[in-house]
Amino acid sequence: MKPALVLRGGGSLPHIPSLAIRSTSLPPFLGFTFGSRIQWSLSLARNPIQQKSHTRLALARAAERDHSVAEPPAKALRRILDLPGVHQGPACFDALSAKLVEKAGFQYCFSSGFSISAARLGLPDVGLISYGEMLDQGQQITQAVSIPVIGDGDNGYGNAMNVKRTVKGYISAGFAGIILEDQVSPKACGHTQGRKVVPREEAIMKIKAAIDARKESGSDIVIVARTDSRQAVSLDESLWRCRAFADAGADVLFIDALASKEEMKAFCEISPLVPKMANMLEGGGKTPILNPLELEDIGYKLVCYPLSLIGASIQAMQDSLAALRGGRIPPPRSMPSFEEIKEILGFNTYYKEEQRYATSTNQLSSQRDICQSAVADTLCKIVLKMIQRREVEVLMIPL
Repeated sequence: MKPALVLRGGGSLPHIPSLAIRSTSLPPFLGFTFGSRIQWSLSLARNPIQQKSHTRLALARAAERDHSVAEPPAKALRRILDLPGVHQGPACFDALSAKLVEKAGFQYCFSSGFSISAARLGLPDVGLISYGEMLDQGQQITQAVSIPVIGDGDNGYGNAMNVKRTVKGYISAGFAGIILEDQVSPKACGHTQGRKVVPREEAIMKIKAAIDARKESGSDIVIVARTDSRQAVSLDESLWRCRAFADAGADVLFIDALASKEEMKAFCEISPLVPKMANMLEGGGKTPILNPLELEDIGYKLVCYPLSLIGASIQAMQDSLAALRGGRIPPPRSMPSFEEIKEILGFNTYYKEEQRYATSTNQLSSQRDICQSAVADTLCKIVLKMIQRREVEVLMIPL
């Protein structure tokens, strides 16, 4: 009898529910539930280079946070603002991207209305996403991390009274700060065409309303006052508005879509005691892309990177879909291993904590799973050696 290895499955890779081996050198293992472990190992066996690079898994332990003694978000952000130097903050769009920002070692992050509109609605940032949708997404983000998050409050979703509701909602959602801009409704991305802003007095009153809402809530949320008047009107208008925002009590000033390094310097020279925020829109915005040291020299305190995560995600998904469309799975180097994904999402932390509440029945089930896993590991090693020695054929039989 010619040795053969038969993999029976439903054709949905990488999961293969059962494995049957027919060989002259092994007893038959029929109907053994094996899961995805054999599929991953077989793919490595076919490619010795991949096998060498994937024999070791780099697993980083997720730090367990004690939220009962955690520093309040706004206080943590204000502490960062008091630190010397410039501080980078990537923009996230959901709980997972926020967790990745924190795991990468950043002290804080932003939520991006542009990216949330793209990820949640699949639509452009032209004022289509609502206050309720942004609030819901923001709450998922703040609950996923322990670092402070600055929320994109757009134009407050209406007049000054709407601004007060927006600020109070963002406080309740756990944001450390909120960005409020002076665009008319519907608003849009500041680096796109057709920007329009509300009159000066209305813009100032919205910032005052935000500060009043903070006081009424007993909060210390950081108010980031943004103007889009550089593109809508002129540089002089944007500088005038920022001075007025500072006088009204804004904590951080932000002019979006400045067009040159000279304009950025002029911005940082006004109201020198109020921190300035820079927006480094990746991939071709109106503002020059400068490195953190250059931004610090100019006078900036906070730096936002709004498109890095959503842009990289789009490209990675397009590449993966192209591979699948071509009958291939994405190469291992293009994505984390399953074990790494589980670690990022906190499976290992969850299992460790779960043991605190385990009953005798749970423990017996867990021990049985461990035994089955050990058998699967041993069988996998045997099969791999047989494949490498060409002692068996590999046959895929979809159910």
